[in-house]
Amino acid sequence: MADLKERLLPPKPASAMNLRDVSSRPSASGRQPFQGVDLLGLKKRGQGLRSWIRVDTSGNSQIIELDKFTMMRRCDLPARDLRLLDPLFVYPSTILGREKAIVVNLEQIRCIITAEEVLLLNSLDSYVLQYVVELQRRLTTSAVGDVWQSDNPDLNRRRSKNFDNVFASTSPDYLPFEFRALEVALEAACTFLDSQAAELEIEAYPLLDELTSKISTLNLERVRRLKSRLVALTRRVQKVRDEIEQLMDDDGDMAEMYLTEKKRRMESSFYGDQSLMGLRSTDGAQSVSAPVSPVSSPLESRRLEKSLSIARSRHESMRSSESTTESIEELEMLLEAYFVVIDSTLNKLTSLKEYIDDTEDFINIQLDNVRNQLIQFELLLTTATFVVAIFGVVAGIFGMNFTIPLFDEPDAFKWVLIITGVVGVIIFCAFVWFFKYRRLMPL
Repeated sequence: MADLKERLLPPKPASAMNLRDVSSRPSASGRQPFQGVDLLGLKKRGQGLRSWIRVDTSGNSQIIELDKFTMMRRCDLPARDLRLLDPLFVYPSTILGREKAIVVNLEQIRCIITAEEVLLLNSLDSYVLQYVVELQRRLTTSAVGDVWQSDNPDLNRRRSKNFDNVFASTSPDYLPFEFRALEVALEAACTFLDSQAAELEIEAYPLLDELTSKISTLNLERVRRLKSRLVALTRRVQKVRDEIEQLMDDDGDMAEMYLTEKKRRMESSFYGDQSLMGLRSTDGAQSVSAPVSPVSSPLESRRLEKSLSIARSRHESMRSSESTTESIEELEMLLEAYFVVIDSTLNKLTSLKEYIDDTEDFINIQLDNVRNQLIQFELLLTTATFVVAIFGVVAGIFGMNFTIPLFDEPDAFKWVLIITGVVGVIIFCAFVWFFKYRRLMPL
């Protein structure tokens, strides 16, 4: 991985290292990951060139520089599909099946998959490098497995027959090149999203537990940021899940993505037309040189040829429909496997969101309880203030400028205080009983 990343970095000065020596140096596996390329920039300004990593069916990879129009002609894609791969813009995850290519935009993996190659936007991101390495490893392993021979001659004969007709193989153990590349892209995207969900879980649960024990502005702000990240990640995971589900629900889109089968049919039809033209030319030459038999009828021969062509076309259509159905089932099983993975990641994020919602509800309950206690204390304080105000009323009455016989009694002040206090306590107790009777305060 370090060696692969070193090859994608901008070149060092000429005094330190020659770029040609770096590009021609073999890797640890004995192959050259990227050959004969100038890495002076991922995109040359003013020329519209972009740097692409090309991986062929044998696992060999190199860096090529193509402009947008050359890429459109090469993969037979419209400009709007290439716009989905532009790293300067943020587009949701998309998997599009076209006539000769599959456009994949899954998180960091932005590539074009054809029946013969994978064109990946050159990037120094570790997930892109891991995608290239993993795709090379799988293609190399499958190539070694295809040429392996055993001691059983019948098995070897059967394998050689399958190897000669490898594009027509529809067994569940075989995956065409485009499906292998798509599988690696789905695996990389699902792994990346699952790792982010796991990191979010590791950070979230201790923070939420701390928030339940200590409610502070700092903890609330951290939870708010955590929830924002969770919502953004959930949207991305939901988009990948919806894209896979939409592909699984549409048989036409899945059949459109079977590029190897379409290429084989085009080649077989092309060679069939050529052989038919050669046969007609041969028949024409023989008809000129051979004598005409009075017994044979050209009308009957044309009828026989027409019936044979109709039977042949029906047979070919039945075979193509059967292979298409099997390939759809094969791709559907592949998509279903990663649908389960991404759905598990979505369930994980949903559980985390529910835990955050439960924590928020718990905090709101705690705050409501504190608020109720403050209201009760304020009610008691207001009642006590009312009782104390009775003393002020009594003091104001006796402070008037008038004379009564009570002022001449030596114990009058004491009895006024006692009677006023007792009345205040009785009034306070009456208010408390009324609050409890009306259930305004806990019993």
